[in-house]
Amino acid sequence: MTKRTPPQTLSKRHFFRLGWKLMVLFAVGLCVIGLLKLQSELAAPPARGSRRIRADAFVGSPKVAFLFLARRDLPLDFLWQAFFENADVANFSIYIHSEPGFVFDESTTRSAFFYNRQLRNSIKVGWGESSMIGAERLLLDAALDDPANRRFVLLSDSCVPLYNFSYIYNYLMASPRSFVDSFLDKKEGRYNPKMSYAIRKKKWRKGSQWITLIRRHAEVVADDDVIFPAFKKFCKRRPPIDASKGKQNSKLQKQHNCIPDEHYVQTLFAINDLEGELERRTVTYTLWNESATKLETKGWHPVTFNYANAGPRQIKKIRDINHVYYETEFRTEWCRNNSTPVPCFLFARKFSKGAAMRLLSEGAVGSFDASALLQTQT
Repeated sequence: MTKRTPPQTLSKRHFFRLGWKLMVLFAVGLCVIGLLKLQSELAAPPARGSRRIRADAFVGSPKVAFLFLARRDLPLDFLWQAFFENADVANFSIYIHSEPGFVFDESTTRSAFFYNRQLRNSIKVGWGESSMIGAERLLLDAALDDPANRRFVLLSDSCVPLYNFSYIYNYLMASPRSFVDSFLDKKEGRYNPKMSYAIRKKKWRKGSQWITLIRRHAEVVADDDVIFPAFKKFCKRRPPIDASKGKQNSKLQKQHNCIPDEHYVQTLFAINDLEGELERRTVTYTLWNESATKLETKGWHPVTFNYANAGPRQIKKIRDINHVYYETEFRTEWCRNNSTPVPCFLFARKFSKGAAMRLLSEGAVGSFDASALLQTQT
């Protein structure tokens, strides 16, 4: 006769085995979730807080990050090769925003300093569009990943240095401030009232896009997630006049007109009450020429330096500038570095290949005594 297990005992065993299996499955599930989370954290970019912690703990030689905003290649790479070859590689880093997919290698540049220095996440940039400041933010974000980078210089593909590396390095490191051209925009109607939820009109500023930032200010720009979206939505360039559209041009010209890269950083810093921490001037010289056509309203356009007008005399003239006057604020900005009088400009634009070749051949961009500058600070 078969012995039968009491029903109560059977239910207890069954419950115990089921519970044990559930605990094993739960533990395995936790392990899988943990591994997936760890993998995603390793693949993700450093968190903003962790990036700052690493930077604060940094000990070593501080770098200047040169951030090139290029259409495609760097036509003046041969001049920058001469500039960087006499510098200590521990004192600088290079980042390039070019068109998506463009690679800097031996077939696209004459300088090994630029090999593979392009951003992998670059975007298509349009003049006068928010994509321009989007590209600037990408450059800053990439450069901030290196805790050694302490100064961040934004340059165009037509910029040239006016001094040797040693002078420019000491000039920038001696100042605890950022160099940001910034002034009140009283004459133009670029402020869009629809921005008022994020940007008050009294904080609206204008200035050159060619900025030089200390690390803390670079983080403010790269980490901004409030003002940049407002610019993308409400600061847009008016469509250019098209002769083929005839009378429709008058309607198009009534649209609001705003050039994002001439306002973004300046306005962002004003909103964050950082203007007191700035040298409110750019260190990149531009010669402006007033021009007009039948299809354009009066405007200002940068002069391109060519072989004929880029000789030593012109370079000396730029170097000798020691102040900038801001008409809208009736303000004269005397160029100083930690209270020490200094030349206003370290770089200049827009230079053609011929102009850059003349600078090299005639030694216009050569050595300079940097002893007048204060001792390097980090």
